[in-house]
Amino acid sequence: MIAELRACDDRQWLEHFHLAPHRQGRGLGSAVLRSVLARTDAQAMTVGLNVLRGSAARRLYERHGFTVEAQDPIDVFMVRPPGAADAKT
Repeated sequence: MIAELRACDDRQWLEHFHLAPHRQGRGLGSAVLRSVLARTDAQAMTVGLNVLRGSAARRLYERHGFTVEAQDPIDVFMVRPPGAADAKT
């Protein structure tokens, strides 16, 4: 698994959050994302990311409090303010 946070203006940008296909669907991505978001919440930082349109990963992000901020023909740009609701998948 790879996940990186990069400071960008008024938020942290989540990049390169990938999980090998054979590891998906087991809760590992949710566990890592919860850990990352706990740190950004503690710092009162908003988190942004982009996901490909039509990607199943969008549902993961929505379950963890991300909402759509903008979209283009390829990507959906999402944002999560500190302390946003987390469904605790």
